Formats: sequence, C-alpha cells, structure tokens
Amino acid sequence: MNDAAQTEALNRIETWFGELEGSLTAFSGGVDSALVLYLSQLFLGKNGIGVVADSPSLKRSDLQIAKDFCKQYDITLRILKTDELDNPDYAKNPFNRCYYCKDTLYRRLRELQKREFPTFHLLNGANRDDLQDHRPGHQAAKEQTICSPLADCGLGKIEIRSLAHRFELPVWSKPASPCMSSRIPYGHAVSKEKLSQVESAEIALNQFGFEEVRVRHFGDIARIEAPNDSIPRLQTLFPLIEYALQGIGFKKIEIDEEGLISGKLNRAIQTNG
Repeated sequence: MNDAAQTEALNRIETWFGELEGSLTAFSGGVDSALVLYLSQLFLGKNGIGVVADSPSLKRSDLQIAKDFCKQYDITLRILKTDELDNPDYAKNPFNRCYYCKDTLYRRLRELQKREFPTFHLLNGANRDDLQDHRPGHQAAKEQTICSPLADCGLGKIEIRSLAHRFELPVWSKPASPCMSSRIPYGHAVSKEKLSQVESAEIALNQFGFEEVRVRHFGDIARIEAPNDSIPRLQTLFPLIEYALQGIGFKKIEIDEEGLISGKLNRAIQTNG
C-alpha cells in the first residue's frame, strides 16, 4: 500500500469518524481492533475508549498486550469480565459458538454504553476480508448495532497492517491470535481446563521459539499447527516438545504436516453443511 493509497484510506476513515461524538471499541489486542482504537483516539481524542472482554478464552498475553497498548498511547481502557462459558449454548461448542461469545460481549458493551456513555458508538475491528469467512459473530454485531469502520471503509488485512506499520503500532506485525476456544473442534465441549491446557501448550511452544502456532485440542491428543517452514524445526525438537506437552496433560502429541491454516476446524462446517 503506497503513501497515496494510505492517505486516501485515512481520509475515508477520518470522514467516517467525523460523524461520531465518541466510541467504545471492542479491543482484543490484535492488529485490527488496535488500529480502530488508535484511530478513534486520533480523531476523537479522549472520547476514543477501548474495552477488553476478559474471559477464559482470552490469552493472558493478549490481555497484557491490550493493557500495554493503551498505556503507551494514553488510551482509556475498560475491562469487562464476561461469562460466556456459563452459557450452555456456548460451552457445548456448536458451529455458531462465536455468536454466543460475541452476543455476550456486545450485550455487556451495550450495558456499559447505556450506563456511562449513551452518545458513544460501539465499534469492532471487523474488516473487509472477515466478511468472506465463517464468522457467526457478525450476526451478533448486527443485532447489537456494532459499527465496523474498517469494513465500512473497504479495508482488508493488507491495508490494515500497512496503516498500522505507518503509525508504528507495536502490534502491526502480530500474528493473528483467535480466541482459544477456536482450538477445540466443534461439538467438543469448551471448558476452563481445556482452555488452560491450550494456553499452556502454546506458551511452551513460544518458549521453544515458535511465535505463530496453534495447538488443537482433541481430548488426550494435542495437534500442533505451525507455518510450513517451521515444521522441520518442530520435528527436530519434537522429543522436548512432546515431554513438555505431556506434562500439561496431553497423552499424545502430533505435528500437523499440512501446516498452519487459519480456521482449519471450520472445514467440519463444510463437511456437515
């Protein structure tokens, strides 16, 4: 994305924000919502506020990233405890699990808005590319009238990272980090114990030097996904990795030879659809 294209995109976004008095951005610590939050402060000043949903499905590292980001840019951050695991419709992990997660988040966000910021708009980091994927959370966003400035302004992942790099945001190159529940196959119940195992396993792999990695939770089996160019190193270190993950509670450790593919478990939807 060249300078002219960036300037044009920023002009569109500034015009978009020009209609707002203030905003509450659902902030996950990822690059998409980070850019929305940064721009909300750029165009709205102190009326651009971030809101993090603190739940068992959010990595502690991502929560800390969100806190550090807001501290760095002097952005007001509110932390909401969400309880989607208490909802059996979420915990049983249906194909539309994300709907129940986002519905919980956006309802809590709406409650905060009504209580303290009645004239502010509610924002998320959804972008143009997200609209082409299986994301039941979009339905919840629509129902709760959540605005998506990046999607509205026609920005996809490439443009978002380009703008985040222009502003030197610390998360501009951060790998995508979907919620940990996405590591559990549909139809397999989500629990705090499983989420804790996934988080601990991915932390262990991070410590081995694998920054972009997923650990899929198949009961007693942990299946590791990493970029294809990382697989030879995974294989070399496998005895140490196997020992570490068995210590977390997995009985069998596997390396997915296909490599890391975002949303791989969504294939089950196509198979059953």
